[in-house]
Amino acid sequence: MNNNQFLQITKQSFLKFLKTHSRSNKKLIVLHGAIAKDIKDKLGDEYKIKSLGIGEGKEGKLDGRYMEKTIDILISKNGNDLAGIGVKFVMNNYSQNSNNYFENMLGETANIRTNNKDYFQILILPDEMPYYNNKGIIIKWEKLTAHNIDKYIALSKDNTGIFFHTPVKTLLFIIKFLNCDHNTITTKTKYKRYYLNQIPNSPIQLSTNINSEFGNTIILNNYEMFIEKITHYIKSI
Repeated sequence: MNNNQFLQITKQSFLKFLKTHSRSNKKLIVLHGAIAKDIKDKLGDEYKIKSLGIGEGKEGKLDGRYMEKTIDILISKNGNDLAGIGVKFVMNNYSQNSNNYFENMLGETANIRTNNKDYFQILILPDEMPYYNNKGIIIKWEKLTAHNIDKYIALSKDNTGIFFHTPVKTLLFIIKFLNCDHNTITTKTKYKRYYLNQIPNSPIQLSTNINSEFGNTIILNNYEMFIEKITHYIKSI
């Protein structure tokens, strides 16, 4: 799967999100299943992949140092669990939860990597997204800036051989949807209705808003490179 194909998968996942309620896993089945199948195709039949949208359609569980963790995509070989991939696609209210997302990522990565298993992350962010109050009213529009990802820049320069809270590789995939009129799109309902009408026939693109330089552990906006690197890494285990 190349970058353009992965963009189309994120578009399909976003459409599922718009069509279903927030707790539905249908958007995850589209996204996780496509990534898992791509990895399976590249690794070959000797590897087993557990994920929504592939095989039995169930996530796997991986033993951590402190607790067992349900993994978005679990990779095994000869009955041995080798690695996991965490996938997160943020749709709204990013600033409210960005620190929690980051801290949770560090914690789950440390739990797994200190138990001698490898862990990778995929984080997908629109470069602009709505911020809702508890009544579904858009109170502001959040634009992703370099400041929002400062912590990821710092993380990208970590030595993964020393810092076990750092994923072996992380894909940061920042996308851009068709712009909408902020004066007209003022509620969650209007937002969903607008994009359900516009997105199917509109392009989804990679954002160029972030031009920061990352270290070796984070790959920006290059799905193909990320998958190539982690599959080569897994084959070397």
